[in-house]
Amino acid sequence: MKIKTKLTVALTLLFALIVMLAALAVRQVNLLAEDAGNILTANYQSLDYSRTMYKLLDNISREPKTPEKFQESLDLQKSNITEVGEKELTTDLQEDFDALLKDSANTTLVAKVRMDINSIMKLNMDAIKRKSNIAGDTAKNSILWISITSSFCLIIGFTLIINLPGYIANPIRDLTESIRQIAAKNYAQRLHFKGHDEFSALAKSFNTMAQKLQEYSDTDLARVMTEKRRVETLINNLHDPVIGLDEKNRILFINEEALKISGLKKETTIGKPAADVALHNDLLRLLLQQISTAPTKEEPLKIYADNKESYFEKRLVPISIIPTGESEAKAIGSFIILQNITPYKELDVAKTSFIATVSHEFKTPIASMKMSLQLLENERTGTLNDEQKNLISSIKDDITRLLRTTGELLNITQVETGKAQLHPEPCNVNGIIHDAVAATYKIAEAKNIAVEIKIEENLLPVTVDKEKATWIVSNLVSNAIRYSYEQSKVVVSAFRHEGNIIIAVQDTGIGIEAGYQQRIFDKYFRVPGNEKEGTGLGLAISKEFITSMNGTIWVDSAIGRGSTFSISLPVSV
Repeated sequence: MKIKTKLTVALTLLFALIVMLAALAVRQVNLLAEDAGNILTANYQSLDYSRTMYKLLDNISREPKTPEKFQESLDLQKSNITEVGEKELTTDLQEDFDALLKDSANTTLVAKVRMDINSIMKLNMDAIKRKSNIAGDTAKNSILWISITSSFCLIIGFTLIINLPGYIANPIRDLTESIRQIAAKNYAQRLHFKGHDEFSALAKSFNTMAQKLQEYSDTDLARVMTEKRRVETLINNLHDPVIGLDEKNRILFINEEALKISGLKKETTIGKPAADVALHNDLLRLLLQQISTAPTKEEPLKIYADNKESYFEKRLVPISIIPTGESEAKAIGSFIILQNITPYKELDVAKTSFIATVSHEFKTPIASMKMSLQLLENERTGTLNDEQKNLISSIKDDITRLLRTTGELLNITQVETGKAQLHPEPCNVNGIIHDAVAATYKIAEAKNIAVEIKIEENLLPVTVDKEKATWIVSNLVSNAIRYSYEQSKVVVSAFRHEGNIIIAVQDTGIGIEAGYQQRIFDKYFRVPGNEKEGTGLGLAISKEFITSMNGTIWVDSAIGRGSTFSISLPVSV
């Protein structure tokens, strides 16, 4: 039987006993009240009427109104007949009283009337005595039944009071003690509860848990140590430096590569607080400072390793577990991985150098080609037919694209090598925008696209490198024209917002998917499926230049409603 069912039955039984005892007490009290009421309302009144008539009988011949009062009491007695034979005695009294009224001086009749009154009084006195005995018997029976019932209820209630708390508390006490034993790693502890209630099911589950814990405790420790050594060997054989920390930033492990580049010794490092070790080690101090600060985009660490300057990228991997019986994860430590990116850095430097050299070498022949085309277009060198003019126009467009591409490649190499020279100065936003739009006039005219300029009045100057800022806006406008449909409109606007100047370029193209809106600012990235020409460098260069001028750039776009590229620039102070 379930515990809830047992408690319900016990409380229901106790409640039923209380109700039964109350009902019995009420019944017996009602019986006593009924017996007492019979005595008071019937026999006592007859005695009262008889005493009144007895007193009036002595003055019946001396006072005129006495017979009338005697008759009133006699009439009341007639209406209060409750005992067997009382009616006959009352009738005799009425007859003798009537005879006495006719002969009031007759002493024999007076004696007879007095005898009738005495008979009525005696009859009611006997009735009172008999009913008193009945009431006494009722009281005795009431006491007996109430005593028996109370004793029974007391026994049942006492039994419940003694057994019920122990029935609930004892298993809980045993369970608490057993849990304490398990916590003390005494996995041989078991619970033994009889029955088929919740405590029995709990004991069964507890014993299963204890048995499994005992099995885990009895596992071959040598195998555990072997696995531990295997993990340590794997960590030591990693080519990347690894440092493990616990939740209190104590050093748990450090592999050979980390020891090599940090100059630390294993015996003076393991188990020590990382902050204490960092007091005498610059690399570890730098790593801990980066852990404690907010995560940002970090430059690779430059460390002298392998007899040369090497570059490492740091990764902090937090470790958390969900303890048994809990639902929230708990941090238990972390480990730091330093990934050696020196080969990639060297390749990147070589790539940047190659691009810079090739781009620089391209500019001279391209410039010569452009000059040669200008000479060919001069009629002094000869007249060209229409087909030749079209060929020269096509070559000029290709040369313009080559110059733009080589310019972007040179800009990105300057950014990557840190050689980009910026000359910030207060500049008029109006002039920047008009110069940028003028540079894109021909490509807008070719697609019959109108470029609308909306500049808020009285804008404050911005502190930027004018040449770079004009190039950025021109790049955004040319992109907007390139990705807009023919005979559409591109809007270039400028306005104040929260102390900065915002320059926005809005197109009516197909838009950019949300998943690509951050990646379009990465170098060489182009949206998949895009067939438009370009190197994928313009937005990356724009972002680098804008960031260098303490500004920000972002895009707001959705498929089917075009894109808006915005630049926020600080005003001149």
